[in-house]
Amino acid sequence: METVLSGIRPTGNLHLGNYFGAVKSFVKLQDEYKCFFFIADWHSLTTHPKPADIQQSVRTILAEYLACGIDPEKAAIYVQSDVPEVLELYLYLNMNAYLGELQRVTTFKEKARKQPDNINAGLLTYPTLMAADIIIHRADKVPVGKDQEQNMEMARRFARRFNQMYEVDFFPEPASFAYSDKAVKVPGLDGSGKMGKSEGNAIYLVDDATTIRKKVMKAVTDAGPTLPNSEKPEPVANLFTLLEIVSPKSTYDYFNEQYNNCSIRYGDLKKQLAEDIIAFNTPIRERILSYSSDLPYMERVARMGAEKARESASKTLNEVRHIIGFRSC
Repeated sequence: METVLSGIRPTGNLHLGNYFGAVKSFVKLQDEYKCFFFIADWHSLTTHPKPADIQQSVRTILAEYLACGIDPEKAAIYVQSDVPEVLELYLYLNMNAYLGELQRVTTFKEKARKQPDNINAGLLTYPTLMAADIIIHRADKVPVGKDQEQNMEMARRFARRFNQMYEVDFFPEPASFAYSDKAVKVPGLDGSGKMGKSEGNAIYLVDDATTIRKKVMKAVTDAGPTLPNSEKPEPVANLFTLLEIVSPKSTYDYFNEQYNNCSIRYGDLKKQLAEDIIAFNTPIRERILSYSSDLPYMERVARMGAEKARESASKTLNEVRHIIGFRSC
């Protein structure tokens, strides 16, 4: 069975974009592949979060993964820092990573531009830690977005370099992977782009009904169509995309017809969209709150995931030590 690995940084709550863009696919993947899903708390250190923030964010993400349907009996769900073997492999990869290639990584250059007073070594070597996360389990596939493709190429390069340097065929070169041919891009409420935390245009899975209604009613629209069957401008098209995702087809068709005959009332559309999002969100939100209140269970899940991940990681690392020439444990 092929191994699939994916991680998420503990930087806040999951939103609808996360769910439809990735997490929904993870639920399907766990039935078909050997899956490792991890919470990347080490990666978050590049922005110097407070200890309490790290702990709370890890609990939040774990509860949300479980609420979305990730089954700890099927997939290993673990916290990155619970698998110290990753750091040893990270060291070995850094010994064979070159300054120039790390400095050319687009995400490093962007982060350095955004935070010029915090250009730390963790930012520079982010691709090697990401590579260690992946190849420690000798993962075949990694579901990632296009923004991570350069880091994925770095992971393949480091795996290939290790094999060439030590004249072995040990690490597979992990492939970027999309579960379906058509990824769902969930738009934000601000009239442009995709839904995201940093953009402030997101509806979170844990949002209550009142919050959702307020957010949706503030969504950007225009003055309304003046010609029948006219093209929808992006802000309005975004609302229709959200309808397409969370509402029955009959609801989408009704408002689409209203738009095409120039009789649409955006207030009515927003009210219906808000209620449909609430109907979708509520069961997930209730499960999130239930898991969040059961800390002993979440600790058991994290321990069980760490045991599975460490078993895999230790096996890999023992072979890596032997290949390099160090004593295996």
